[in-house]
Formats: sequence, structure tokens, C-alpha cells
Amino acid sequence: MQITTLENQRVKLSILDLSNYKHLLDIARQPNLVQYSPSKIDTPDDLKEYTEDAVNCFYHKTAIPFIIFDKQTNTYAGSTRFGLINWKNKVLHIGWTWIGTQFQGTGLNKHMKFLMLEYAFETLNFDKVEFRVDERNIISRKAVEKLGAKLEGILRKDTLMLGGFKRSTCCYGILKDEWDGIKRNVFGGF
Repeated sequence: MQITTLENQRVKLSILDLSNYKHLLDIARQPNLVQYSPSKIDTPDDLKEYTEDAVNCFYHKTAIPFIIFDKQTNTYAGSTRFGLINWKNKVLHIGWTWIGTQFQGTGLNKHMKFLMLEYAFETLNFDKVEFRVDERNIISRKAVEKLGAKLEGILRKDTLMLGGFKRSTCCYGILKDEWDGIKRNVFGGF
């Protein structure tokens, strides 16, 4: 798989790997950053293990993990990825996204999602992009809905969380034939 960098005037998404994950150590320590995720990233060892898993998925062509660089503040902001890539059926997920609290609500996430959706539909030529969100995570659900993604269903008690809680997951999707309208109406100024 070709190493990809996605970039616009606001953000640069480069491949997350063992050579750069340490830029995220301070951000990963922020409390409740991945509250609705089954991942643990708040210690150096946890973040390294998280990155090793992402790199392993990258080499197996099931994920493309990114480190996020905010060009407006000239600092690293967090991580996101394409995951559960199904090359045969041309479906992938955008997720595993976490950015420091100082970057939340600044428009950074919208720029990231634009680059990722554009790449998925226009370069990879995929037919569908999915988002999976913890049913309790109202902020993320609303953010995904603002992107134009449609709620397709809820998988009940499908994901085991760190404390033993089984979460229910909201499944959202955007189809390739919806992308032009979303690109124009949601991301028109990009």
C-alpha cells in the first residue's frame, strides 16, 4: 500500500508509526479523550501498543492510520484512521479519531474528515464510508450527522469497553453517489 499524506491549508495527515507517535504523548494523557473507545492511550506504553496495533493493521492493508498536524497552531493534535478496509467490497470506516481538547470545536475535525472522505471516494474509488460511534457519544454522533452521514442502524451491546461495559454502536454511512452533494453542501468552502 502506498504511503499517503493528506493535506490542505489547515491540516496535514501523515502515516502514524513508531517513528512519530511520541509527538502525541502529552495529548494522549488528557482525561476522557477516548472515553467512548475500547482503546487505552493515556500512558506511553499504552500509546505505543495502540500505535503498534495500527501499524500492524496498515501492513495487513486493513487500516491507514494518521497522525494529525494542525497547521494553524503548528502542533500535533491527535490521531485518526481509515480502518476495517474491505478492498473487495469497496467499503471502509473512518474512526479511531481523537484530538486534544484544545483542538476540539476549532474546525480541525471537519478539515480532516473532508480530506479523508475526498481520498476515500475520489482516489481509492470506494463505494461507501462508514462511521461507528458509541450510542452514548452524542457529540460525535451529531458531528457525523453534520457531515451528511445517515444512521443505518444500531448494533446492540456489540463492543466490550475497558471497564467491562458492553456498548451499543451506532452505524452511519455515506455512499459514493451522495459524496458530490455532501462535498458541495457541507464542505463548500474547502
